[in-house]
Amino acid sequence: MEVLYNIHNLTRLLQGIGVSFSIALVSIACSIVIGTIVGLMMVSSSRILRIACKLYLESVRLIPILALLYVCYFGLPQLLHISLSNVAVAVLVFSFWGGAEMADLVRGALQSVDKHQKEAALSLGLSPLSVQLFVILPIANKRLLPGLINLFTRLIKTTSLLLFIGIADMLQVGRQIIEVNRSIPTAAFAIYGALLVGYFAMCFPLSRLAKSLEARAK
Repeated sequence: MEVLYNIHNLTRLLQGIGVSFSIALVSIACSIVIGTIVGLMMVSSSRILRIACKLYLESVRLIPILALLYVCYFGLPQLLHISLSNVAVAVLVFSFWGGAEMADLVRGALQSVDKHQKEAALSLGLSPLSVQLFVILPIANKRLLPGLINLFTRLIKTTSLLLFIGIADMLQVGRQIIEVNRSIPTAAFAIYGALLVGYFAMCFPLSRLAKSLEARAK
């Protein structure tokens, strides 16, 4: 455990945790925007929009996130002749993945609202889009929130893949500290144990909050 008593190592681990959490936070914010738009499109009357959204959702579900990270990090800059930092690639991929998951949550929440609510709003002269945005979506928000928090938890755990594209997240920093302290037999156990505690500390409160909100919604 002596490796954790080193203030420099502890500071670097906390910085790595901050990087992971920050990327997850930005990604979930982008996912909410993307998912809300796509979710509304999935319940629209346009068959073309629904098919396009379904293809997007299925492609995200079938392609591993690590493969998306590699394609966007190594292939996309060369294909489009642009420069992308590894952090930008991470946010792009996680938002793309999270947006699809969020869209499915939005679709389910919208379709769970009583049809009489929609019929009543239409009878007042509101357009279908206005009904979805200002009537159905606010009602669905209570049912949507627990799933959104669970998605945030999954995003935090998925940031463990960031080390594969060279981002100094908590796992990458942990590996570097272990390499420097190879002479200490318990270094790996102490560092990875601390990282487990870090992931738990970030995810457990969110998990409890999601369960609490789900119980209230019921």
